[in-house]
Amino acid sequence: MSLRFIIALVLSLVCFAVPAWADFQAGEEAYNRGDYAAALREFRPVAKQGNAGAQYYLGVLYEIGRGVAQDYAQARQWIEKAAAQGNAKAQEFLGTTYFKGHGVPQNFVQAHMWYNLAAANGGNKGAELRDDLAKRMTPAQIAEAHKLAREWKPIGK
Repeated sequence: MSLRFIIALVLSLVCFAVPAWADFQAGEEAYNRGDYAAALREFRPVAKQGNAGAQYYLGVLYEIGRGVAQDYAQARQWIEKAAAQGNAKAQEFLGTTYFKGHGVPQNFVQAHMWYNLAAANGGNKGAELRDDLAKRMTPAQIAEAHKLAREWKPIGK
Protein backbone atom coordinates (compact mmCIF):
# COMPACT_ATOMS: atom_id res chain seq x y z
CA MET A 1 0.00 0.00 0.00
CA SER A 2 1.17 3.47 -0.73
CA LEU A 3 1.73 6.00 2.02
CA ARG A 4 -0.88 8.31 0.45
CA PHE A 5 -3.51 5.61 0.65
CA ILE A 6 -2.78 4.92 4.32
CA ILE A 7 -2.89 8.63 5.19
CA ALA A 8 -6.16 9.07 3.27
CA LEU A 9 -7.66 6.06 5.04
CA VAL A 10 -6.68 7.31 8.51
CA LEU A 11 -7.97 10.82 7.80
CA SER A 12 -11.29 9.51 6.49
CA LEU A 13 -11.77 7.38 9.60
CA VAL A 14 -11.07 10.37 11.82
CA CYS A 15 -13.51 12.52 9.85
CA PHE A 16 -16.27 9.95 10.26
CA ALA A 17 -15.62 9.43 13.98
CA VAL A 18 -15.52 13.12 14.98
CA PRO A 19 -19.15 13.91 14.02
CA ALA A 20 -20.36 10.80 15.87
CA TRP A 21 -18.47 11.86 18.99
CA ALA A 22 -19.85 15.40 18.66
CA ASP A 23 -23.40 14.02 18.35
CA PHE A 24 -22.88 11.85 21.41
CA GLN A 25 -21.59 14.80 23.42
CA ALA A 26 -24.51 16.94 22.26
CA GLY A 27 -26.90 14.18 23.31
CA GLU A 28 -25.27 13.84 26.71
CA GLU A 29 -25.44 17.61 27.26
CA ALA A 30 -29.12 17.67 26.26
CA TYR A 31 -29.84 14.72 28.57
CA ASN A 32 -28.08 16.39 31.50
CA ARG A 33 -30.06 19.60 31.08
CA GLY A 34 -33.34 17.67 30.84
CA ASP A 35 -33.97 18.25 27.12
CA TYR A 36 -34.85 14.63 26.45
CA ALA A 37 -36.32 15.21 22.98
CA ALA A 38 -33.04 16.76 21.82
CA ALA A 39 -31.07 13.98 23.54
CA LEU A 40 -33.15 11.41 21.69
CA ARG A 41 -32.48 13.12 18.34
CA GLU A 42 -28.73 13.16 19.01
CA PHE A 43 -28.40 9.67 20.48
CA ARG A 44 -30.53 7.69 18.01
CA PRO A 45 -28.26 7.90 14.92
CA VAL A 46 -25.10 7.40 16.99
CA ALA A 47 -26.66 4.41 18.76
CA LYS A 48 -27.58 2.89 15.40
CA GLN A 49 -23.90 3.24 14.41
CA GLY A 50 -22.99 1.06 17.42
CA ASN A 51 -21.91 3.61 20.05
CA ALA A 52 -22.42 1.81 23.37
CA GLY A 53 -22.79 5.05 25.36
CA ALA A 54 -25.52 6.32 23.05
CA GLN A 55 -27.22 2.92 23.14
CA TYR A 56 -27.21 3.03 26.93
CA TYR A 57 -28.73 6.51 27.07
CA LEU A 58 -31.32 5.64 24.43
CA GLY A 59 -32.32 2.62 26.50
CA VAL A 60 -32.65 4.80 29.60
CA LEU A 61 -34.87 7.26 27.70
CA TYR A 62 -37.20 4.40 26.70
CA GLU A 63 -37.13 2.94 30.21
CA ILE A 64 -38.20 6.17 31.91
CA GLY A 65 -40.33 7.49 29.05
CA ARG A 66 -38.51 10.77 28.54
CA GLY A 67 -38.65 12.27 25.04
CA VAL A 68 -40.35 9.08 23.89
CA ALA A 69 -43.20 6.85 25.08
CA GLN A 70 -42.13 4.48 27.85
CA ASP A 71 -41.35 1.11 26.31
CA TYR A 72 -39.57 -1.51 28.42
CA ALA A 73 -39.00 -3.86 25.48
CA GLN A 74 -37.38 -1.10 23.40
CA ALA A 75 -35.32 -0.05 26.42
CA ARG A 76 -34.07 -3.60 26.91
CA GLN A 77 -33.06 -3.91 23.26
CA TRP A 78 -30.87 -0.79 23.39
CA ILE A 79 -29.46 -1.59 26.81
CA GLU A 80 -28.59 -5.13 25.65
CA LYS A 81 -26.65 -3.73 22.69
CA ALA A 82 -24.56 -1.52 25.00
CA ALA A 83 -24.14 -4.25 27.63
CA ALA A 84 -22.99 -6.72 24.97
CA GLN A 85 -20.12 -4.33 24.20
CA GLY A 86 -19.02 -4.32 27.85
CA ASN A 87 -20.58 -1.00 28.93
CA ALA A 88 -20.70 -1.33 32.74
CA LYS A 89 -23.60 1.13 33.22
CA ALA A 90 -25.64 -0.79 30.68
CA GLN A 91 -24.76 -4.08 32.37
CA GLU A 92 -25.95 -2.73 35.73
CA PHE A 93 -29.11 -1.44 34.08
CA LEU A 94 -29.71 -4.77 32.33
CA GLY A 95 -29.26 -6.54 35.64
CA THR A 96 -31.98 -4.33 37.10
CA THR A 97 -34.16 -4.98 34.04
CA TYR A 98 -33.99 -8.71 34.76
CA PHE A 99 -34.37 -8.15 38.50
CA LYS A 100 -37.58 -6.14 38.01
CA GLY A 101 -38.85 -8.00 34.96
CA HIS A 102 -39.18 -4.88 32.78
CA GLY A 103 -39.57 -6.04 29.18
CA VAL A 104 -38.33 -9.53 30.11
CA PRO A 105 -39.47 -12.24 32.49
CA GLN A 106 -38.01 -11.67 35.95
CA ASN A 107 -34.83 -13.73 36.19
CA PHE A 108 -32.51 -13.48 39.21
CA VAL A 109 -29.81 -15.65 37.58
CA GLN A 110 -29.56 -13.29 34.60
CA ALA A 111 -29.72 -10.24 36.89
CA HIS A 112 -26.88 -11.62 39.03
CA MET A 113 -24.80 -12.42 35.95
CA TRP A 114 -25.17 -8.86 34.57
CA TYR A 115 -24.43 -7.28 37.96
CA ASN A 116 -21.34 -9.47 38.25
CA LEU A 117 -20.15 -8.44 34.78
CA ALA A 118 -20.78 -4.79 35.60
CA ALA A 119 -18.72 -5.09 38.77
CA ALA A 120 -15.88 -6.69 36.81
CA ASN A 121 -16.04 -3.82 34.29
CA GLY A 122 -15.87 -1.08 36.91
CA GLY A 123 -19.58 -0.48 37.44
CA ASN A 124 -20.07 1.54 40.61
CA LYS A 125 -23.05 -0.40 41.93
CA GLY A 126 -22.60 -3.79 40.25
CA ALA A 127 -21.00 -5.57 43.21
CA GLU A 128 -23.42 -4.09 45.74
CA LEU A 129 -26.48 -4.99 43.65
CA ARG A 130 -25.11 -8.49 42.98
CA ASP A 131 -24.45 -9.13 46.67
CA ASP A 132 -27.89 -7.85 47.71
CA LEU A 133 -29.55 -10.04 45.09
CA ALA A 134 -27.55 -13.10 46.16
CA LYS A 135 -29.37 -12.99 49.51
CA ARG A 136 -32.59 -13.89 47.65
CA MET A 137 -31.06 -16.70 45.59
CA THR A 138 -30.29 -20.35 46.17
CA PRO A 139 -26.67 -21.55 46.02
CA ALA A 140 -27.49 -23.36 42.76
CA GLN A 141 -28.81 -20.14 41.19
CA ILE A 142 -25.70 -18.24 42.27
CA ALA A 143 -23.46 -20.96 40.84
CA GLU A 144 -25.34 -20.82 37.53
CA ALA A 145 -25.01 -17.01 37.42
CA HIS A 146 -21.26 -17.26 38.06
CA LYS A 147 -20.93 -19.88 35.32
CA LEU A 148 -22.78 -17.66 32.84
CA ALA A 149 -20.62 -14.66 33.77
CA ARG A 150 -17.41 -16.67 33.26
CA GLU A 151 -18.58 -17.88 29.85
CA TRP A 152 -19.78 -14.46 28.65
CA LYS A 153 -17.74 -12.65 26.01
CA PRO A 154 -18.27 -9.03 24.94
CA ILE A 155 -19.05 -8.36 21.30
CA GLY A 156 -16.10 -7.12 19.32
CA LYS A 157 -13.43 -8.02 21.89
